[in-house]
Amino acid sequence: MTDVTATAAGAPTVHAVTAATDGAMRALGRDVAALTRPGDLLILTGPLGAGKTTFTQGLGEGLRVRGSVTSPTFIISRIHPSLTGGPALVHVDAYRLGGPDEIDDIDLDMTLPESVTVVEWGEGVAEGLSDDRLEIRFERHPDDSRTVRLRPVGDRWADVDLPGIVAGRG
Repeated sequence: MTDVTATAAGAPTVHAVTAATDGAMRALGRDVAALTRPGDLLILTGPLGAGKTTFTQGLGEGLRVRGSVTSPTFIISRIHPSLTGGPALVHVDAYRLGGPDEIDDIDLDMTLPESVTVVEWGEGVAEGLSDDRLEIRFERHPDDSRTVRLRPVGDRWADVDLPGIVAGRG
């Protein structure tokens, strides 16, 4: 099931898709990877078990990065270099961070320009890293399916075909 939800005048449109399985969540991550470029920031929000890391695994597959993408909860940040000369994947878990000041301490501003940066649990913490970002909200349902809401923010994402990647999924 796909859905496009208009927001208040001037606010970005939210694109929603249902991912019924982990495989569908990884496929969505691969599709988003095809739209990314160096300097992109993705902020992931949702409860435990909602699919943030599974999505990021698909993103890593799509970017063709080295190493197994796992949750960086205890080390906070992990860098996965590209195997093909593309951008690295910087995978951050902000769950244990206290706020924007602590995210500054891990020097993401040094890697952000040449990498695709994903910040799990990033809402309220990582928005200051870039005016252009893709905010992705994950909701888990009792049947174990997930709804993923993609909200583009800034000029970078204005013309990206997010409806194209959510079309036909369900």
